[in-house]
Amino acid sequence: MSKSLNDYAALLDAAAAEGREVPQISNDRAFTVEEGYAIQALSLARRYGRGEKRVGVKMGLTSRAKMLQVGVEDVIWGRLTDAMRVEEGGRVSLSRYAHPRVEPELAFLMKAPLAGEVSNVEAMAAVAAVAPAMEIIDSRYQNFKFTLPDVVADNSSSSGFVLGNWAAPSIEFSNLGLVMEVDGRPVQVGSTAAILGHPIRSLVAAARMLARWGESLKPGDIVLAGGATAAHPLAAGMHIRTEFQSLGAVSFSVVE
Repeated sequence: MSKSLNDYAALLDAAAAEGREVPQISNDRAFTVEEGYAIQALSLARRYGRGEKRVGVKMGLTSRAKMLQVGVEDVIWGRLTDAMRVEEGGRVSLSRYAHPRVEPELAFLMKAPLAGEVSNVEAMAAVAAVAPAMEIIDSRYQNFKFTLPDVVADNSSSSGFVLGNWAAPSIEFSNLGLVMEVDGRPVQVGSTAAILGHPIRSLVAAARMLARWGESLKPGDIVLAGGATAAHPLAAGMHIRTEFQSLGAVSFSVVE
């Protein structure tokens, strides 16, 4: 008997909750990206049923290099919940994840609704603040390998996020240098310009893509604009800190 989309949602929800890996769902059959998003929605609905609250969205594949690598022409998105938030300067346990990695991101805080086809100017007008951020990504699939529908179904690999202090959106954030350090040693150096050439384009894409699924960005929502560098694997004992030009720093530590 073939599995339903809800069966795959239950599988991925359990894998995320237990921090364990599972085989790619595409091993069973071919999935469309639309089916991937449907599975993601069903999987997150299970979390909401347990009391988690949606607090925003994350954007993925936001560098041209990643798009070419994966063979896609558009970004992907996933949902953020309150249970995924890591306190700034706090600690995360490796036991929560299967293959955790971290990447520096820029975060937006929304002050007005945003949906559908919007311009960069319209997107900026809906932003209350920006902040330095890091996202913990964690594919639940064996060997961190997946097709595009696989990763979309798996909440686009989103697993955790940490935010620094919010700053006025009037700050020039299109090309901010940043350095991500592990125990004081630089492991990634980059710029916010790596996010689609300008992070505001990621917010424009978020409004457009959410509208396809009957959703929108709402006041108070957090939007992670996408990785500004390659992701770095996490291990117990690490202290991760990213310094953003003009925005300050954000950090957390890893325990067993």
